[in-house]
Amino acid sequence: MPPIERKRNQPERATIRDIASKAGVSIATVSRVMNDRPDVAPVTRERVLEVVREHGFTINRSARALSNGRTGLIAITVPVIHEYFATILSGASEALYEQDMRVVLCPTQHEVEREVRLLERLMTGTVDGAILVLPSEPSDRLKLLAKKGYPFVVVDDREPLDPQIPAVSAAHATGARDATQHLLQLGHRRIAAITGPRGWVADEERLNGYHAALASAGIVPDPKLEPESDFQKGGGYQSALELFDMDDPPTAIFAFNDNLAIGVLKAAAERGLRVPEDLSVVGFDDSEQAAFATPPLTTVRQPLAEMGRMAVSLLLRQLDQQRLEALRVELATRLVVRESTAPPRAA
Repeated sequence: MPPIERKRNQPERATIRDIASKAGVSIATVSRVMNDRPDVAPVTRERVLEVVREHGFTINRSARALSNGRTGLIAITVPVIHEYFATILSGASEALYEQDMRVVLCPTQHEVEREVRLLERLMTGTVDGAILVLPSEPSDRLKLLAKKGYPFVVVDDREPLDPQIPAVSAAHATGARDATQHLLQLGHRRIAAITGPRGWVADEERLNGYHAALASAGIVPDPKLEPESDFQKGGGYQSALELFDMDDPPTAIFAFNDNLAIGVLKAAAERGLRVPEDLSVVGFDDSEQAAFATPPLTTVRQPLAEMGRMAVSLLLRQLDQQRLEALRVELATRLVVRESTAPPRAA
């Protein structure tokens, strides 16, 4: 039964037994009232609530959660705290707050061992479940975690997951296809793609979307126009310089995230290339920096906050032992056209 805290300063914390005694009802009846159960007569409910109001009692929410077999806490692991992950975290924490639940934040710094230790601690029952954002854990370990019955949801999986692991992501392939088609419709035919680390799910799916758009225009992909990078500004900068040094440089660059695209803009400025007059640039994510770049960046918007909220929805359904009809949910992306793209000069 949930103990009761008194709002007024008192030497001892009141319990549910105190409320029951003063209201002249059973402890079970007080518990039902405090948990908003419908099976309490209106007169009895009002008598209990009157005692609560009169004596300044309030429910200890953590204790109430424990009385239901839950802590009311959800762990969220993130590699680092910056804008991309913070937006996902914001959506998830807001959705949890609406359910009167709270977040236990666990940064992992992309370290597998740190992530393993965190998950081992979480499985001891300190939290009800977890949302794993871009986990470094191998898929087989996550599958084992699911088999043990621990409720969790993966957001933005790093490597392909077992189909039985609940996951939420953006529609990477569709977003990349839309970005590339935008450049094709402007008249560009030599379009480079600066990718992230090969093997990551997001990178491979974006590459598939890029290839699909080129194929629809009858263009054979050129591996020389697909430098691999690291999703960081410096990587975009260096890859762009290498592309500019080609005998037949691209007229447009699709960078697989906004960090890379910002690096491309810096490299173009240093080489005296005007964007978009001499070079069109497209990013992916629609981070805050995209709108404030010079020029403002055309990019693909990922629904990051919505991904966090959807992960909470899937996790709560697990906690309530509801059947998950869709174990993998892909949320739609949207192309945001700004001032960094235009027809090539030849057109």
